[in-house]
Order: sequence, then structure tokens, then C-alpha cells
Amino acid sequence: MVRLLCLAVLLIVPCMSLAMDAWDDIPGGCQLDSWNDVERWRDWNSRSPMAANWAEEKSRYANNREVWRWHDRLYLSTADGKVLTFADCSFDDNSHYYEYEHFDEPGGFHMVHVWQYEAHSYALVMRSTGKVYSIPGLPVSSPKATRYAYAACSPPDGTTDTGEAEIGVVRFADNRPEMEAKVEMPCGSNDCKVEWDGEDALSAVCEDSAVGSTWMTRLVRNDRGWTAMPSNR
Repeated sequence: MVRLLCLAVLLIVPCMSLAMDAWDDIPGGCQLDSWNDVERWRDWNSRSPMAANWAEEKSRYANNREVWRWHDRLYLSTADGKVLTFADCSFDDNSHYYEYEHFDEPGGFHMVHVWQYEAHSYALVMRSTGKVYSIPGLPVSSPKATRYAYAACSPPDGTTDTGEAEIGVVRFADNRPEMEAKVEMPCGSNDCKVEWDGEDALSAVCEDSAVGSTWMTRLVRNDRGWTAMPSNR
């Protein structure tokens, strides 16, 4: 069964962009308050379940001297020679870990996957400034990389039949991302996908294979801004 998201032609952001806020600081490693904490940290590093991910991750930055890892520390160098440290934390209430994805040349940012308990997002680390910005979904560039779009689904939590997906369009100006458009639509248990159609249009599709449902919407940019409309797919 295919469900089309029933939106009348809807102006999302008329002729303006909303600046995104940078991180105040980078969440660091676990707080080591006792020698037991130190031993737990050493033990985790010696047999970390992330070791296999680190080996695969290394292949993604092997030819980039500005990126390197030492156990649970991921280091990124900025254009002015400063170094940013992304430290995993495995055993307290702020547990998280970072996984390097790639450097995006047109956007001028390193992309880092941020994993947290029952949640994940993407950090865009600007090479020129060292500022870090978050978006909830994997950024997909338009064919000429003038803009990026993402689709992120928060699955049903048991109180509703469907989850909620956020679809966003981002562009970069003055070495920082700006949100040009953002819209929500239903989603299920599967990840959502974004597909560009040129520089000024894209489709977002969210599926729920468990019940055989698919939700679709389309975003189109014109001289008034972005509009959201039902898709014919």
C-alpha cells in the first residue's frame, strides 16, 4: 500500500535561510573519577567491539593526513593547524562514540557519524573554522553540490502507529550551514531516503516494510522559496 503525504502546495521557507547553531563544545570521553574507571576504560580499549569499525574507518581517511585515530580518540586537523578531539565514552550516562565518514570537498566539511544510546546523528566539522554543526540524517548532495538534503526517521515509540520523519535542505554560506527548508512526514521502521532531481527538486521516501506502507513527498525550489507537494511516484 502506498500512501501519498497529503500536503497542499506549502511554502516552507520564503526567500530566506535559517542559520544553524554550532556546538558549544565537543562531548568528551568518560569522566574517570576513580581507578576502577581507569581500569574499565583500559579494558574497553583493549577489547573494544568498535575495533572492527575502526579498521574499516581507517580506509576512509587513509590518504588524508588531517584525520587520524588512536584507540577511542578521533582527531581532525583544521585549516589553521588546530586539532579537534572527538573522544568516545563507553560506560557512563553520556555514552557515545564517533565514526569518521569522509571529507566533503564542495562543502568544505568533515562528516562524522555520532552514535548515542538509541539515537544517532551526523556532525559536520568545518575545515576552515573548526566549528561543528549537527544534522539528524545523512546529508546527500545535489548533483552540483550546491545544496544538501537529509531524511531522518524517528520510529514509532509504541504510543503511535507511525513515526515522524524530518526532511531538511541545507546550503552553505560563509563557511556555515543554513537551513533552507524543513518539513515533517510520517515514517515507519525503515530508514528514509532522499533523491535529488537536479539542483532545485528532490523526493523523500519513507517505508515501513512491516506493514507494507510507503510515504512520499517532493520538495521543489522556486523564486519564492521551497514548496512541499504530493509525489506521483
